[in-house]
Amino acid sequence: MLDALGVDPMIDAVYRSMLKYPDAGVAEISRRTGLSEGAVHASLDCLSEMALIRPASGDAQRLHAIRPHLAMQILLARKQAQVAAQQQELEESRAAAVRMISEYAGDDPEASEKDVEHLRGLDNIRDHIAMMNTTVESQLMAFAPGGAQTPENMRNSRPLTEELLGRGVAIRTIYLESIRNDPATLAHAEWLTFAGVQVRSVPSLPNRMIISDRRVAILATDSDDTAEGAVVIRTPGLLATLCSLFETIWQTAEPLTSDTRPSDEGSLTRQQQEALRLLAQGDTDETIAKRLGVSPRTARRISTTLMDRLGARSRFQAGVHAVQRGLFGG
Repeated sequence: MLDALGVDPMIDAVYRSMLKYPDAGVAEISRRTGLSEGAVHASLDCLSEMALIRPASGDAQRLHAIRPHLAMQILLARKQAQVAAQQQELEESRAAAVRMISEYAGDDPEASEKDVEHLRGLDNIRDHIAMMNTTVESQLMAFAPGGAQTPENMRNSRPLTEELLGRGVAIRTIYLESIRNDPATLAHAEWLTFAGVQVRSVPSLPNRMIISDRRVAILATDSDDTAEGAVVIRTPGLLATLCSLFETIWQTAEPLTSDTRPSDEGSLTRQQQEALRLLAQGDTDETIAKRLGVSPRTARRISTTLMDRLGARSRFQAGVHAVQRGLFGG
């Protein structure tokens, strides 16, 4: 029963015995399961930690095993939280890989000057992106962090977008969800969607990145100052990693037409969930602002609101309370 959900068979045996013989003590459970009394005690401790047993009503000395349908709900929620944590860890690892690639791609002894090229300054970056746009044949994939876009960038991008789409280039762009709070940027993203660009949004992004035809990628070398420089990557192995990262985040992103508000009054938006995760890992309001693409003032307001809502005295405690209340999305 419980072993299918990652519970040790010994603990499973003790739980089953308690269900079948609710009045049995440790000695009887030991006899019926063939386990030592020490092993039974250890299993009871584990079952108590998992909230699958509790003191019986009116008799604190006797333990009561909760019914299987409730146990399954608890264990499934526990498993779901573990899977979500592993998925989050995987995505963070891939994001870290992007930052590492952008910082050290030029140090790879296997890579030639043709495989990796460093660009210095905003003008050089823009020139290279313009060249990429003239040579792309089938698809462009892009991360667009930074939140609200400038009117000049949005205005200048429209003729190019129409030209690329007219050539049959498929374009997918992932924005930050904070653009939904900026009417001008949201209107631009809606125009892109109407024109034929596939647009989605996520709470945070690892770096600014453009991938052309899965053959060449441009990454900012400094995620906090994307005008500082960029690295152009053509190495097949590194490109495969970057494409995999894009596809993973694309699958978790929300289409622009979807409603990102919480489904009920007690839940959190995806942006709030991400802010809470960053809070729990000790990030400052300035870091949270950069990751979410909002102003530091807005980040402080989000942090304060979340901590007040959860009755938390510290950032870590806010994360703990959120997990206990099941506020993180699965």
